Amino acid sequence: MREELLSVFIIAEAGVNHNGDADRALAMVDAAKAAGADAVKFQTFSADKLAAPGAEKADYQKRETGEGNQHEMLKALEMSEDLHHRLIARCGEVGIEFMSTPFDEEAADFLVASGMARIKIPSGEIVNHPFLRHLAAKDRPLIVSTGMATMEEITDAVAVIAETRAKHGLTAPLDQVLTILHCTSNYPAAPSDVNLRAMRTIGEVTGMPVGYSDHTLGLAVSTAAVALGATVIEKHFTLDVTLPGPDHRASLTVEQLSDLVRQIRDVEQALGSSVKAPTAAELPVRAVARRSVMARTALPAGHILTEADLILLRPASGIAPRFFHTLPGRALQEDVAAGQPLTWDLLSGEAMI
Repeated sequence: MREELLSVFIIAEAGVNHNGDADRALAMVDAAKAAGADAVKFQTFSADKLAAPGAEKADYQKRETGEGNQHEMLKALEMSEDLHHRLIARCGEVGIEFMSTPFDEEAADFLVASGMARIKIPSGEIVNHPFLRHLAAKDRPLIVSTGMATMEEITDAVAVIAETRAKHGLTAPLDQVLTILHCTSNYPAAPSDVNLRAMRTIGEVTGMPVGYSDHTLGLAVSTAAVALGATVIEKHFTLDVTLPGPDHRASLTVEQLSDLVRQIRDVEQALGSSVKAPTAAELPVRAVARRSVMARTALPAGHILTEADLILLRPASGIAPRFFHTLPGRALQEDVAAGQPLTWDLLSGEAMI
């Protein structure tokens, strides 16, 4: 994905914040496009294939959704095939990439057959090697989240993906088709638990481009991740943070999502090229902010300059201060006024550059 991503790829994570409502899901596509995101992402799963009956909820899910078990919660959030097709069509109409995270092989097969361009692998599946092999054989770019994972588990997953692609004759360089997302799997995640510097470790160890899946509140951590080199940013959003559901309160509003996109694009431009040189916009400022050598008092032609004759003042319209030490002992070729910038043509001897 490295060559493909000329700028940070921003995924607006709708997830399950549609609450099972088709109209809300479609409205989230429109909102993600209006905010400027590159893709809007949902989740494709069957509760029966994801959680055992009676499976306990995570603490944050209990806090946000109340009683009941994980299977019951997921069942209410499933999306039908028809809704998937409607979402894909709406994405095509408005011009935003459709994505959905598959949680089982059948879901992955359906999404790829429906034309999904890239596959997002959720944090919980990074140690599910049979599933990773199934996805890696699809010849689609992969984005892998790493919440809860150790570095060893991440390198194991990368190895499984690489081996599977090789086995199936997929020859594109791995760093062009695989992106690893640093992630902290808590909703919301505290900034003190984020450890953004782990992005660098992941990149150095795996050799893969790295992004960030952000579960913190607000915008700061995502923009900081971009400054640290993230090529992909994924962030949950909702149409209404007061809605019931597991993820709404840890999600951005649509307005915040728009702000995040703008901030990321600003940071991208601010990062620049790494070459230190004055910009074209700085050059007029440089002329007035820097000093040059001027005559402290009126001096006649033929006068031999001493340090006492010279003063460094703005603007930079005369000889640069770095040549100050070469001027004493030179003779003036003509009269100069007090405060007049000295230029090489006014002095005896060789000009210096």
